[in-house]
Amino acid sequence: MRLFALVCFCALYAHVAAAAAKPTVLLISIDGLKPEAVIDAAAHGLKVPNLRAFMQDGFYSHAVKGVLPTVTYPSHATLLSGAAPARHGIVDNTTFDPLNRNDKGWYWYAEDMKVPTLWDAAHAAQLSTANVYWPTSVGATIDYNLPQIWRRGTDDDLKLQRALETKNLERELGEGLPRYPGGAEETVAEDELRTKFAIRLLERKHPDFFTVYLAGLDTEEHASGPFSAAANRVLERLDTLVGALRQAAEHAAPHRATVCVVSDHGFAAIQHDVNLYAAFRDAGLFSADKDGKISAWSAMPWPAGGTAAIMLANPDDAEVKAKVAHLLQQLAANPDNGIDKILERDQIDALGGFPGASFVVALKIGYEVAYALSPPLITPPSNLGMHGFLPEHSEMRSSFFMVGPNAPAGVDVGEIDMRSIAPTLAKVLGVTLRGAELEPLPLK
Repeated sequence: MRLFALVCFCALYAHVAAAAAKPTVLLISIDGLKPEAVIDAAAHGLKVPNLRAFMQDGFYSHAVKGVLPTVTYPSHATLLSGAAPARHGIVDNTTFDPLNRNDKGWYWYAEDMKVPTLWDAAHAAQLSTANVYWPTSVGATIDYNLPQIWRRGTDDDLKLQRALETKNLERELGEGLPRYPGGAEETVAEDELRTKFAIRLLERKHPDFFTVYLAGLDTEEHASGPFSAAANRVLERLDTLVGALRQAAEHAAPHRATVCVVSDHGFAAIQHDVNLYAAFRDAGLFSADKDGKISAWSAMPWPAGGTAAIMLANPDDAEVKAKVAHLLQQLAANPDNGIDKILERDQIDALGGFPGASFVVALKIGYEVAYALSPPLITPPSNLGMHGFLPEHSEMRSSFFMVGPNAPAGVDVGEIDMRSIAPTLAKVLGVTLRGAELEPLPLK
């Protein structure tokens, strides 16, 4: 009997010890965070002490080179998979929908991912996972999931989120809190509320791998531009949230918590809209009725901020392809049109983006792809800030800061490739991330 009791005690002790030794990784995304906003905070009039603490307590990159296109959804899929968009399958924010049958649908659904994510790898290793509002999270293999999705910006969006979340999770976490934000609510005030839910999730569920997405900086940078007074105020509020999340993670997992802050892209100030749709319509490459409903098309832009993929209804149609190439050459010949480069298929493949595109139009910094179907080609900007430009531009560099028991302290690892971040976190978690294209960063 004593031997049996001893065996049981040893087994229980081993189980508790193994649980205590497990790492906890919290991955926080601040959409649109430029690295210099933290590294050179004083030069931009910013007070971000919690983010600055990552530079002393952990390691960081002064410049993360992103993917094609440098927009939110493809970048977040790369941050979770270590693969480029052409391989992981999330190739733009919105799906290509030339006739608008999907009502401007985004890549919300995890089943569109063609490679495993960190959520999948953690699940396979029997680690628990959680998520608050990370892109492409609907239907993902996550134990505690508050996914990102919206349709019309009405209260029904919250009902949709509730239907797709882990059953009753939002109501369980939200006792005594204001209403959880709907999917189209993405100001810093909604970030503050989602963070309260995230901290409760940390405290109650103790996930081993937890993703949290904060959208308010991106929202304000589009509205008023990078480093505007309003955008800086938003970032300072987000800095407080990062501090609270880090404290909660380190309290939930003493000496075991790794906290990683990333962003998906940088930002650039915008002065002009480029209405490629108008040029394609004038060239007879698609037709639209008096209400702007597109009825037929042979070639169509697929916008991504500072770039646009050019899609052909029949990619093998040499006549249409030649017509499109001639049109793009004409447009690019006028420097006032803001076109930097026209990429062809081999160049697109080399950058790992837009696998179905015949061309990619890359705009100069200061210009963004717009949506007007009628001339003029160049109009005043719809946004004062934008991203989506080619990843070679320094303005598009994104952020990486990490603290934890495996992170060397006070080290700038230099410029890194965004694809190296997911395998680094996989190494911390002790899981295998199949599909990652690069090796992890050096750890302690």
